[in-house]
Amino acid sequence: MFKLFTTLSEEKTKSISPVTLAFVGDAVYTLYVRERLVAEHDFATGTLQKLSSSEVSAHGQNILLEKILPVLSEEEIAVYKRGRNAKKPTRSKNATVAEYNNSTGFEALLGYLYLTGKYGRIDELLSENV
Repeated sequence: MFKLFTTLSEEKTKSISPVTLAFVGDAVYTLYVRERLVAEHDFATGTLQKLSSSEVSAHGQNILLEKILPVLSEEEIAVYKRGRNAKKPTRSKNATVAEYNNSTGFEALLGYLYLTGKYGRIDELLSENV
């Protein structure tokens, strides 16, 4: 039986497709941004949605990625690059190819950190830079 917040070994997580890691990382980042916005503001949900959309977009993620790249470990950079360079089944409608590729790498990194239970590292990377 699967439980919420189940962690996987690093070996198992490294065997997961980077696009699948990005699928998880997209949800992780979206939840992070939404929780932060709700905690910081008393806005209507429509306003919260507009604010979160700009942050979780490929363009917004690319801006954040530029801030965190210098503090990533070699292992984290390797995961990011696997995601960035992976073949994706879709294309972005509102971002450049480079932004979309970088955002996929960013999401893959978050997915990897989440699945391996490195929640503190996620918080460290995001809270200091968002």
